[in-house]
Amino acid sequence: MQSYTQLAELYKNVVGTDISATQLECAPELPNVKYIQTPQILSVNDVEQMIAPESSVDLITVAQAMHWFDLSKFYEVVRWALKKPNGIIAAWCYTTPLVNEEVDAVFWPFYKGFSGPGWEETTKAVDDKYRSIHFPFEPVDGLADTGPFEFKNEKVMSLEDYFAYIRSWSAYNAAKEKGVEMLTDEQVERLKHAWMNDGKNEKVVKFPVYLRMGKVGDSK
Repeated sequence: MQSYTQLAELYKNVVGTDISATQLECAPELPNVKYIQTPQILSVNDVEQMIAPESSVDLITVAQAMHWFDLSKFYEVVRWALKKPNGIIAAWCYTTPLVNEEVDAVFWPFYKGFSGPGWEETTKAVDDKYRSIHFPFEPVDGLADTGPFEFKNEKVMSLEDYFAYIRSWSAYNAAKEKGVEMLTDEQVERLKHAWMNDGKNEKVVKFPVYLRMGKVGDSK
């Protein structure tokens, strides 16, 4: 959702999509942004009817989600919708947050202990920083390849913010729906002890971001 706001500052018309109506309800209302709830898998016909005509889109972005996609079907839609030859696809993921040595030492085994449908497969793509993800596009003019290009996003977070981040994970919520609390009292105490080791509740948390970016070229 955060990317919509930034894109709205650069583009005249922005379309934000999500399969979740709840997520879209939380999105900021902006005059040049249109939100559309879409099916989990979009066909070319769906895109034409709901979003935009063929070869009319300048930029397609995917924020922390492409590792969940059926890429062959998604790329078919991307090639159909983007302007040729310079329409751009930009997809990025962020890996596990970096706080400090004490917190990270507790967090990492906890993170690796998660499991669930698709969790291991999809997190492998993220942990690999999108290097191994299939990305059949041409480098954007001025670049030698399609990445991944590394950035770092920093955010001041409290301990509760940190727990809220963990509780936003799809695997956490899938476990919760089955009656399993992954963030146990013991784990909460371990993280709390490590977090408050320096006596400060607010910390600068670094989220490494990895971007794959390319242009569609003359592909059909």
